[in-house]
Amino acid sequence: MFHHSKDLQFNARVSKPDPAFANILLEQFGGENGELAAAMQYFTQAFGAKLPHPDKYDMLMDIATEEFSHLEIVGATIQMLLKGVNGELKDAADQSEIMQVMEGKATKESIIHAALSANPQFPIITGGGPTLRNSQGIPWCASYIHSNGDLTVDLRSNLASESRAKLVYEHLMKFTDDPYVKDTLSFLMTREVAHYKMFEAALETIQPNFPPGVLQADPRFTQQYFNFSPEKSVKAPWNEGEMPDFGKEWKYIADPISYVKETEGLTVSDSKTENELEKTEEQNIKLSKEKSAEVKKADPKGVAQWSDYGIK
Repeated sequence: MFHHSKDLQFNARVSKPDPAFANILLEQFGGENGELAAAMQYFTQAFGAKLPHPDKYDMLMDIATEEFSHLEIVGATIQMLLKGVNGELKDAADQSEIMQVMEGKATKESIIHAALSANPQFPIITGGGPTLRNSQGIPWCASYIHSNGDLTVDLRSNLASESRAKLVYEHLMKFTDDPYVKDTLSFLMTREVAHYKMFEAALETIQPNFPPGVLQADPRFTQQYFNFSPEKSVKAPWNEGEMPDFGKEWKYIADPISYVKETEGLTVSDSKTENELEKTEEQNIKLSKEKSAEVKKADPKGVAQWSDYGIK
């Protein structure tokens, strides 16, 4: 269950109205990298983690709930940035401007433009409150959510999400000179960093966690770096020396066309690679059984019950 406190997690304040920045800040209210997207992503990921990884379920629900509180901070800040604007618009419309709309297309467009400049919420008919759209007016969409059902994949998605959100707040701070708003943005930005480290720590507690999923990488195709830009080739840690985590050397393919022809479309390999392939298949079977057993063991017998009501 959720319990709502009417006090914000951070004391958000605004020194003066700024409708233009309120519109930009909508990016973190209903945008792809915003607080609602983060909250819903961690919230949905938590369901699959509940039984096999109850500790990660606890973490995901805690962070998801904090993201909802950050959504409230962003919404409150947007509302404060619009202080006084809506009252002026409504007063003007009640008196005379609404009648001017009837006088012709040019006058109508002029009035609409003036309203848009004064109140970024005007075109979405919300009475001046924040709405679940981004700074361009595009509605929030569930396709923003990344929840793949494998916790190692989900946690890596979360690392990327927190990184993007941190960067958006960093950019937003460039577009306001309000010290109170900057303090709020700094708080929100820093919590993205904190969440990143939480997800990183959680990922490390799951072993093995690479490669993502269950099946191991095929040793026939793991080590090759294909040089598809021969005119300006670059040698670097991603194509020479030891591969991270694999304990193998990169195999730099200087001429991909010749290599593919010689290996008959990458279907011919040496005996060493074939032996590694057999070991990989054995590891796939072993890990598949372990992962399956992990989930099956966590499934309750008989009637399923999410909460522990009545359980001693």
